[in-house]
Amino acid sequence: MSMYRSGFLAGWQGAVSLGLIAGTVVSFLGLAVNTAGAAAPGSKAEKARIAAVTKPTEDFSEAEKFEQNQGGAATVYKPLNTSIFSHPSGNMAFEKQLDFKVGDGIFRKIWVSAPSSTESSDGLGPLFNSRSCQGCHLKDGRGGPPAAGEQAVSMFLRLSIPPQDEAQRSLLAKGEAALIGDPTYGTQLQNFAIQGHQPEGEMVVEYEDVPVTLADGEVVTLRKPTYSVANLKYGPMHPEIMLSPRVASPMIGLGLLEAIPEEDILAWADPDDKDGDGISGRPNLVWDSVKGGLSIGRFGWKAGEPTVRQQSAHAFAGDIGISTPMVPASWGDCTPAQKACREAPTGDDTLEGTEVTKQMMDLVTFYARNLGVPARRDVDDPKVLRGKQMFYESGCTACHRPKFVTARDFDGEEQSFQLIWPYTDLLLHDMGEGLADNRPEAKADGREWRTPPLWGIGLTETVSGHTYFLHDARARNLLEAILWHGGEAEAAKQKVVEMSKADREALLAFLNSL
Repeated sequence: MSMYRSGFLAGWQGAVSLGLIAGTVVSFLGLAVNTAGAAAPGSKAEKARIAAVTKPTEDFSEAEKFEQNQGGAATVYKPLNTSIFSHPSGNMAFEKQLDFKVGDGIFRKIWVSAPSSTESSDGLGPLFNSRSCQGCHLKDGRGGPPAAGEQAVSMFLRLSIPPQDEAQRSLLAKGEAALIGDPTYGTQLQNFAIQGHQPEGEMVVEYEDVPVTLADGEVVTLRKPTYSVANLKYGPMHPEIMLSPRVASPMIGLGLLEAIPEEDILAWADPDDKDGDGISGRPNLVWDSVKGGLSIGRFGWKAGEPTVRQQSAHAFAGDIGISTPMVPASWGDCTPAQKACREAPTGDDTLEGTEVTKQMMDLVTFYARNLGVPARRDVDDPKVLRGKQMFYESGCTACHRPKFVTARDFDGEEQSFQLIWPYTDLLLHDMGEGLADNRPEAKADGREWRTPPLWGIGLTETVSGHTYFLHDARARNLLEAILWHGGEAEAAKQKVVEMSKADREALLAFLNSL
């Protein structure tokens, strides 16, 4: 039997045991069995069983049950090639796969300027960072820094300034705005423009070498970046401008993260470090356009977006200059100071008045929610198990929370009531001065970042062709990424610095198995 066929059967069997094949309701957790004496949904007994199954393990002699299925029954068992991040949830019904494929088509769509004969694809910009969603999230994977002499595509600069008056301070205090954009250049630097318009400018990155000596004498050279902007076309930026680089994140597992119950995220928060462990994670509270109020942020490097739909709508607007029902301005991030941009022709639908219609938005949201998480590899390998022990004993799980059980009532059945292994708490943590961008976003301050999920991280090179990590891709491999940790993660990082070479290599083998 081939490894792919055996992997598929393992995934199918895992899905059956999770009770999500052909209407089965029996769960391997014993959380939802329709038999006498079973735990009722939402009962104390069920909550106790969920708490028990999501408790971090203390046994590293063998893999945990169902650890291979990182995305629960939605886990993907497919060949490990450049498309491994682009498959639908493993438990998706056949009749839904057409919606997924159409959503994929919208995600890949190359937008053109208006007016155009391709009416459903026009309205690009006028200022933009990419012509498609796929342009940043190539193969649904991780972006990287621009090569020397090239324009950035999957990485750009966020822009903001401190509040300038009482009205702006009030917007920030109420959470109705996450930040105040530059009065001329808006909230991000667009380095491309359609014909007849000028791009805003170019991101410039310069690196300084920072050597770090490990306990065994090995020297690792980190790259410390400095960011600036060149060739500004619309005049100077505000004198108090704050710049923060962002690289495109992997798209896998977003729907599963959205399905994590809010109370489970809040239960992990400890903003005042009452337990004295040095970890004080807290949620970001951001404006939810559908709710019309504040919600927990889950997505983005500073947890600045509450839902997949809102994140997608803001990406259409800011990255491509495309309007949606949630963000109906056809000029994207152009400010009133950029009059020509705001007066340019649009590709708005004649009936709905936006360039992306509600149906298109529904389909691309469904696609983004259902990009499946690949199965773990080598979960029983002794070196990987040793590395897992190092990960846990170093304190990494204080932020990179291994497991959750998703909500029963989530509106995506593929994501509902799954045991998942994302290795994140979705909370903000002070990561120290070395990683600080000194730029607030909603409730996140200039030193805080959301704990990024780790699932799929070992397949970065397979999918994206590189091993650049962190919010600005400064780390060229996973060890460099670890060594940039500071603040609340300083103690965990120091334990990695002090490890023997064998244990450090085992730790990296574990991370690469995710």
